Amino acid sequence: MEKTYVPKGQAVGEWYLVDAAGEPLGRLATKIAALLTGKHRADYTPGVVLNDHVVVINASQVSINPTRAEEKKYYRHSQYPGGLKAVTIMRQMEKNPDAVIRAAVRGMLPKNRLTVRFLANLKIYAGPEHPHQAQDPKPIAE
Repeated sequence: MEKTYVPKGQAVGEWYLVDAAGEPLGRLATKIAALLTGKHRADYTPGVVLNDHVVVINASQVSINPTRAEEKKYYRHSQYPGGLKAVTIMRQMEKNPDAVIRAAVRGMLPKNRLTVRFLANLKIYAGPEHPHQAQDPKPIAE
């Protein structure tokens, strides 16, 4: 029986830069979720946050399937009777494009208490500029 590898001490995380321009939303979210969980690393352990950060730029230019653009809706509820609100994905992209990518990535992360910690390492920006040049994020090749 093999022993499970558990990294000792605080994990040293990397910073990654992902350009979302023209990328399909689902494939982009899958790539980001894998980077956040650390599945690309040799020292990957399922229950450990490895402190990898992902910076996403050009979030407003992500590619969405035309059928999905008409049919996909995001729901929220005010907790009052009749308080269900729905917004289409295209309206959400105009108003808050980072919320669309964040929701897609959240759905692809494991459903446990580490999810919030993984999402804290995700930085999403609608345009090409970001304030993380000092961390020198490595661009991810498509």
